[in-house]
Amino acid sequence: MAVTPNSIVSPQMPKSAACAVTTANTTFSTSPTNTVLLLTAGSNGARVTKLQAIPLETVTANFLQVYRSTDSGTTKHLKAAATGGSDTVSGTDGPTVIDFGLSDEAPMILQAGEQLYVATGITKGYHFTAEYADY
Repeated sequence: MAVTPNSIVSPQMPKSAACAVTTANTTFSTSPTNTVLLLTAGSNGARVTKLQAIPLETVTANFLQVYRSTDSGTTKHLKAAATGGSDTVSGTDGPTVIDFGLSDEAPMILQAGEQLYVATGITKGYHFTAEYADY
């Protein structure tokens, strides 16, 4: 979509994204290992309003990570983090959802083509989900 300079561009299309993370990342640098691509912003950027992680199995306390990249994943910068507590997941005990605190009032704004990668500090299954809209 072409945009006009100095004109307001609002989010155009609601989207959602999800990915599974099963391998631990313990390299906390601009080149972390074992991250998974969650989403890529559109050609005019994006507005992320919800970001959550859900354990798929019983987990111990861990470090959940969200990285931003503007160069297709070559360099990643830690943008958000949360502590995932110990959680027993079973057929009779559902998991605790970890929310990263984004909302319509406090979104994460991504530039054109910017990507979000996610990771966890333990080798256990997590699903990360996001709700966002491209501009």
